[in-house]
Amino acid sequence: MILGLIASAILAALDVDPVFGTIAVGLFLFLGVVWVMLRYRVWVYQIRDDSVYLERGVVTNVRTIVPYVRVQHVDTSRGPVERALGLSTLVVYTAGSRGADVSIPGLKPEEARDLQQRLKKLAIEAEGDDAL
Repeated sequence: MILGLIASAILAALDVDPVFGTIAVGLFLFLGVVWVMLRYRVWVYQIRDDSVYLERGVVTNVRTIVPYVRVQHVDTSRGPVERALGLSTLVVYTAGSRGADVSIPGLKPEEARDLQQRLKKLAIEAEGDDAL
């Protein structure tokens, strides 16, 4: 929507017919909705006995298994859009290489907090076990 409004303002500054600005707003809004639908079409998470399992993707399907012994800490975050929609994201930081953390978006804030506490307990219990 913002990109469409920017495009509309640029077209108005160039004295282009306002209809094209409206079309730009609609086009960017449509593309944004399609992008979100495709990005989150497949999104599954499971809390298993020994790990967190995530599956996501449309064109490329990515499956991630995070053993509890690799969990460093668990955060919840709420950006401006998530706050407006009443949602939250759970972020699980793992030991290992850079960028090895995983996120579970689209949770209700209370669900994210409960899941955060549950994962914390499971990670503490698994501390003595070996990783995969």
